[in-house]
Amino acid sequence: MADKHSPEIRSYNMSRIRSKNTKPEEMVRKYLFSRGLRYRKNDKRFHGKPDIVLPKYKTIVLVNGCFWHSHSGCKYFVMPATNQEFWKTKLKKNQLRDIENIEELKKSGWYVIVVWECELKKSVKHERLEKLYLEITRNY
Repeated sequence: MADKHSPEIRSYNMSRIRSKNTKPEEMVRKYLFSRGLRYRKNDKRFHGKPDIVLPKYKTIVLVNGCFWHSHSGCKYFVMPATNQEFWKTKLKKNQLRDIENIEELKKSGWYVIVVWECELKKSVKHERLEKLYLEITRNY
């Protein structure tokens, strides 16, 4: 199956995809802020520049897109039909980098929570955000 877009249009579309300050990240940050939690975002001092760092709770929250981070078993993760070798390699590297980043953060004494994009869909969003808040504040 051929790509429906020209290489120029595809390149433009891909250039618009953000790596930080995504809508799911903003949704999580706004919720945490509304619950009184304060955080740093994309802090370069930490391995992998995590999305949300909560120093008071020694917790890091990673907000992962289901496609870009290959969410296993998720209906929103679909391998592209074209250029599959490229995508398999690219997405596998993303997964390996995620594992390495999480391991390094845990070795440094941080508690790491991963929130998936699909967990922020309208029907389950409130439950997931409430669970996230409780997980962060579990010992306080």
